[in-house]
Amino acid sequence: MAERPERKFLDPKVVARLVQQPIGTRLPMIGSVAGLHKSPHRGSSVEFAEYRKYAPGDDVRRIDWRVYARTDRFFVKEFEADTNLRCYFVLDCSGSMAFKGEGEPKLDYARRLIATLAYLLIHQGDAAGLVCLSDKVVHDLPPKRNPRHLKTLFDILEMVEPAGETALIQRLHDFSEKVRQRALVVIFSDFFCEVEALLNCFQHLRFQKHDVVLFHLMDRLELDFPFDRPIRFLDLESPATLLAEPAVIRHQYLKALKQHLVALTEGCNRFAIEFRSVSTGDDYERVLRSFMRGRALKIK
Repeated sequence: MAERPERKFLDPKVVARLVQQPIGTRLPMIGSVAGLHKSPHRGSSVEFAEYRKYAPGDDVRRIDWRVYARTDRFFVKEFEADTNLRCYFVLDCSGSMAFKGEGEPKLDYARRLIATLAYLLIHQGDAAGLVCLSDKVVHDLPPKRNPRHLKTLFDILEMVEPAGETALIQRLHDFSEKVRQRALVVIFSDFFCEVEALLNCFQHLRFQKHDVVLFHLMDRLELDFPFDRPIRFLDLESPATLLAEPAVIRHQYLKALKQHLVALTEGCNRFAIEFRSVSTGDDYERVLRSFMRGRALKIK
């Protein structure tokens, strides 16, 4: 019997171990229902925010009479409003995401991360959506809170295949213009793009007040370049090939890779974007646990 899509990239044992740790956001969110996350608006909750002077039309039930007794002035209590979260998972489906070296293919690794996070988010009452990109928008599933929505999301994760050239920069700009309501935006890619252009995309997302997270997926072969004999490299996004002697180009390759990673990391720090460098050989449960715990610490 064929394995069901929701079982292929979702391990119930991993979910059971992670489900007690909520996924938070570092920025206030604007949602449609009550939830776990802070809102930029004032509302009713158990968490006191501040006092402000009474104004005509305010609900007299919110007047603090003890403060009035001490000051002979009317002050109204304000509380933090709690709301739900809208999360967009943005998955790079370009040809380079098919690369498989020591770990599993980058796209499969990303699918595991997305499937688990989507399940956990919807379980805690938040909305999850999925956008798959290559040289065009392959799939665009708006966020929903309904548990049945997971089946559609899992179906898309199952059917999507790595193909086409990377057009991540233009597609992210388009996404920023389309999604104006603040959200958690989690992007999964190897980010083989020009760094300054990428940072412009991320700045655009931050301008729209999105909480942005990057999962930078690389294989150990790409990070360490351990090749020791002449090899023909294939471009997964075009017919191009390159025959090279690794011993001759290793130093230059590793230097260029380091410069790329440093520029990307520093740019993310500059725009308050969470950057997570992940090897596809890493235990994905540990990667998720670190991400979730890190969010909880930053929120506190």
